[in-house]
Amino acid sequence: MRVNEETDAMQTIGLNIAEILVLPRVLALIVSLFLLTFYADVVGIIGGMVMTYLDLGITFPAFMRELESAISLRTLLVGLIKAPVFAFVIALVGCFEGLRVERNAGSVGKLTTRSVVESIFLIIALDAVFSVLFSVLGI
Repeated sequence: MRVNEETDAMQTIGLNIAEILVLPRVLALIVSLFLLTFYADVVGIIGGMVMTYLDLGITFPAFMRELESAISLRTLLVGLIKAPVFAFVIALVGCFEGLRVERNAGSVGKLTTRSVVESIFLIIALDAVFSVLFSVLGI
């Protein structure tokens, strides 16, 4: 948006860039990644259930019994807790780097790549922090 001078126009008329551009993106990514994580968990379980039935002949009730003994609800909740935190970090890094873009295509490419690399690094670091925290808490 900086390339087309939209942010400059918004600031000129007195709009707060954080409220207009950053906050909606952060909230949308938090909600989207949470729902996407839940959807992926459900679809993964259904896919596993169908494949074990078709390939191994394991019935759905038997699959669910084994699933309950292998994976607790706590495992699902850990992923659903981490997803919004990761989304928040990704959105903030993306918005931060996006607002630093200069008015040329080279800057867009450079800062997009930087945004992706920073997000990946921060997610790996945060996942390690979560692992230590959950280990200390016994989760």
